[in-house]
Amino acid sequence: MPISGVVPVQSALALTASQGGGVDAVIEAIFAPIARLMSRVIFFAVPVGEARLELIVIWLVVGAVFFTLYFRFVNLSGFLEAIRLVRGSDQDPDNPGEVSHFEALATAVSGTVGVGNIAHVAIAISVGGPGAAFWIAVAGLLGMSSKFVECTLGVKYRRENPDGSVSGGPMYYIDEGLSRLGLPRLGRGLAMYYAVCIVVGCLGIGCMFQSNQAFVQFLNVTGGESSPFHGRGWLFGVLLAVLVGAVIVGGIKSIARVTVKLVPLMALLYLGLAAVVILANADELPRAFRAILVGAFSPEGVRGGAIGVLILGFRRAAFSNEAGIGSASIAHSAVKTKEPITEGLVAVLEPFIDTVVVCSVTALVITVTVWDPNAGEATLSGVELTSQAMASVVSWFPYPLAVVVMLFAFSTMISWAYYGLQGFIYLVGPSARAKLFFNLLFCVFVVIGCAIQLQSVLNFSDAMVFAMALANVFALYLLAPEVKVDLKAYWAKRR
Repeated sequence: MPISGVVPVQSALALTASQGGGVDAVIEAIFAPIARLMSRVIFFAVPVGEARLELIVIWLVVGAVFFTLYFRFVNLSGFLEAIRLVRGSDQDPDNPGEVSHFEALATAVSGTVGVGNIAHVAIAISVGGPGAAFWIAVAGLLGMSSKFVECTLGVKYRRENPDGSVSGGPMYYIDEGLSRLGLPRLGRGLAMYYAVCIVVGCLGIGCMFQSNQAFVQFLNVTGGESSPFHGRGWLFGVLLAVLVGAVIVGGIKSIARVTVKLVPLMALLYLGLAAVVILANADELPRAFRAILVGAFSPEGVRGGAIGVLILGFRRAAFSNEAGIGSASIAHSAVKTKEPITEGLVAVLEPFIDTVVVCSVTALVITVTVWDPNAGEATLSGVELTSQAMASVVSWFPYPLAVVVMLFAFSTMISWAYYGLQGFIYLVGPSARAKLFFNLLFCVFVVIGCAIQLQSVLNFSDAMVFAMALANVFALYLLAPEVKVDLKAYWAKRR
């Protein structure tokens, strides 16, 4: 039964921060103003009719469209080849690198298939209606092309460290790639800027936001205000930080061993829950699809109309799949291969799984259950809205959903810990002491994320992840011609 934007319930995390007092309240009081300032700077917007157009979102959208056209729809033409490569039937284990194609993909997917697939889709629908889901899927399809370019370059320009480990990603292809084009100072400057952004950004998108939403769901299913963890978010954070630290201390090989088992498990569990909810409301599917399509082009009661919904959808998709951000290329660069194009092709599967499949399923779950076209904006958002949607079919579904959310959060955190570590290594060098320091710092921020309000985490996370796109997409434009040459040579060899 549709609920009036869903029942007014105060955010569980807001309760812990504002009413719990103590450590939680102090952290929120310090952190919130910084997060608001960063968000205002990064998301500078200009008015377009009633909507506000965020220039950084356009930067990503135009880039994704350009790469899709420039590489002749590699997001579609390379799809079957990507599946063949992931199966690994012809992969040489003696190739340089640390992990297989499947392990690299699983690690990258674990960094993108996270709480954002549940929370951010719910946020988009609660603000802009089901039409936002259409643009999230479109952004996912276009983002497959951006992901192809950046992951190809991540492997092509990776470096081998003295201890035998591999370092790669935007820091390296921006630095060396632009240097080869006769722009060494610009390349070095942008690479350092990117490294700083990913070090700081990983503490938001890949750490605090994930632990924040995991705690929200955990608090909900353990009694809300009567939960023994109410007002003690930091305690839940400590327990989570111990688990994260136990994995990330082993580096990419340890992370890959966990993600290859965890990603299929958590994805199947979530899709299974969603399938039950959708099938139980099968008679609502025609209404849901109509609401998504109509709402994408002629939404009612949404500020800025269709443009406003489009902007909202693309912003949430970018947060979810990170195409154009460059972060996933860090995981893909550790693959065992001599041919960079192969990993670029494997990478196109990532936004498809993350955004086109998982985000669309979340949108359908909400639209066929709790979304009411006459209710206006929902008063619940994030994970709580998705939980309410599932509970409307099976009362105890919020419990396995809580498990899914915590698995999503955990898998994303261990992947983003590696991303941030690689940025830190680029800045200070690959010493054992530097790696230990960063891993400890990351675990501290896991605790902080459980102790502050959702809005502060969203502001901080969004700002830093989009800031990375400024340098990354600029470098992709400059380096795209050499990737095109490599792709042409690869297809000729395959034929």
